[in-house]
Amino acid sequence: MAPEHAPAHFWMGLVLSQTNRAAHGIAECERALALDRNLAGAHTAIGRAKIMIGRSEETESHVNESLRLSPRDNRAHIWMWIAGVAKLHVGSDDEAVACFRRAIEMNRNHPTAHFHLAAVLALLDRQDEARSAVQAGLAFNPTFTISRFHSGAGSHNPTYLAQRERIYEGLRKAGVPEG
Repeated sequence: MAPEHAPAHFWMGLVLSQTNRAAHGIAECERALALDRNLAGAHTAIGRAKIMIGRSEETESHVNESLRLSPRDNRAHIWMWIAGVAKLHVGSDDEAVACFRRAIEMNRNHPTAHFHLAAVLALLDRQDEARSAVQAGLAFNPTFTISRFHSGAGSHNPTYLAQRERIYEGLRKAGVPEG
């Protein structure tokens, strides 16, 4: 109904990216940005979609652009979490820890950031910190399990799925319930 409405393309891009159509989601977000270069969330949406197509190493620049455009955005904690996920996917574990900690500092009520922090801390053999992060995450989402997390993968891309295996391993090592 409104083909020049940038936020509509942005939201469509998010939906496509979350339903195993990340390449189409990127195209929609790029269309949104062609209409409005200052649509901060669209930059991170592209970065997140790139994780889902196995190109996690490209995510950071998109997140940084979102933060540059809107440093006090109420979604900034999600953007930092996404940057952390990308770092975790490519094995930059110390950088992932920093991103997850920053996301939690911005909004401690985001349970998934706690669970991802727990996973990467466990992979770094920092078990006490990992268990603490699991407990913080379970306080906000007591129904979180590895099985539920696994079922929400959102992409069938083989690179993405292979990278995600590290997260499952870290969640197990941290003591997250299997479910």
